[in-house]
Amino acid sequence: MYANYAGMTPIAAPVEEAMHATVVELATRGVGAIGTAIARREAARAKVAALVGVTAEEIGFVTNTTSGIRALALGIPWRRGDRVVIFAREFPANVTPWQRAADVFDLRLERLPIAPWHDDVPRGLAELEAVLRTGVRAVAVSAVQFQTGLRMPLAAISQLCRRWGALLVVDAIQAVGVVPLDMPALGIDALACGGHKWLGGVTGCGFVAIRADVAVRLRPLVAGWTSHGDPFGFLLRGPGLLRADAPIRARADMVEDGAFALAASAALDAAVDLLAQLGIPEIYGHVQRWHDLLEPVLVELGFKSLRAADPEARSGILSFRAPNGLNIVGLHERLGASGIGCAIPDGVLRFSPHWSNSPAEHAQIADALALALRPQS
Repeated sequence: MYANYAGMTPIAAPVEEAMHATVVELATRGVGAIGTAIARREAARAKVAALVGVTAEEIGFVTNTTSGIRALALGIPWRRGDRVVIFAREFPANVTPWQRAADVFDLRLERLPIAPWHDDVPRGLAELEAVLRTGVRAVAVSAVQFQTGLRMPLAAISQLCRRWGALLVVDAIQAVGVVPLDMPALGIDALACGGHKWLGGVTGCGFVAIRADVAVRLRPLVAGWTSHGDPFGFLLRGPGLLRADAPIRARADMVEDGAFALAASAALDAAVDLLAQLGIPEIYGHVQRWHDLLEPVLVELGFKSLRAADPEARSGILSFRAPNGLNIVGLHERLGASGIGCAIPDGVLRFSPHWSNSPAEHAQIADALALALRPQS
């Protein structure tokens, strides 16, 4: 029983078939397969855009969340001394790029505590606004906290960012594909998302979504030869088209820097098709019902649920703190030996099911836990 989609997805059969077809075409046609691969990637661009409520022109493909956040962090036209708000206990993909930008551009990072957002959102908003009042260029936050599953109130955060003139940049990898996320409605300026978790794809292909009016203000410091307008013309349409001065596109796909992972792009295209067929609201409801059944099982065994009391703050992740004295690493190993796929990020027991999981799996997990919690002889 696999419930670790917050870590990596086991790819579905249509996704595997799409990758295999791409590899076969490469094996038989070589560079002749590129045209088909590009067409499929453009199809995926439109599908991903629809998934988060933007236009295809506001989507750029990247290798993973980190590369997307890095392109954004380095692309903002900073001034020395600008300030960036980040949050404690964020996944490093949404921390390290901002640290590097701070080092390169002499920025100031303001790290706010995440604790208030779990049980006192007004306090969290007040603390954020107090910093925004003093002048902040950007706020970087995860849509869903990777360890606890807390879904951040992005609409309320974006209202404060707009009021005080800060950009809102979101790490969306723990949300897109399982939690409904409408980027314009939430007021997000830019987001990044890898494809190998809730989206159902594989490593090597993710995306950024950047509002058109924000993209034109970015500096394309992370760019390459395919970031230019008409990058393939000189390869296909005769002499005289190779230029070193072609402008870089002033839109989200400026981040597309070179040759791309053809099979991974095909995988993302097929994976998003599955999500569209099922519907994200329906997937989200299915996952919450799964959580509803499992949560009391672990609470009865003495685990502390970290699930948000407010349904609007819930996500695809259900996490628990183990009872005092329990060796969480040993427990995880014993669960794995029983065929239960879960995770222990920074010491919490995390379950993250998706559309393919059955609500009846709570009984299997209960049996595995009972076995794992028995005193070891």
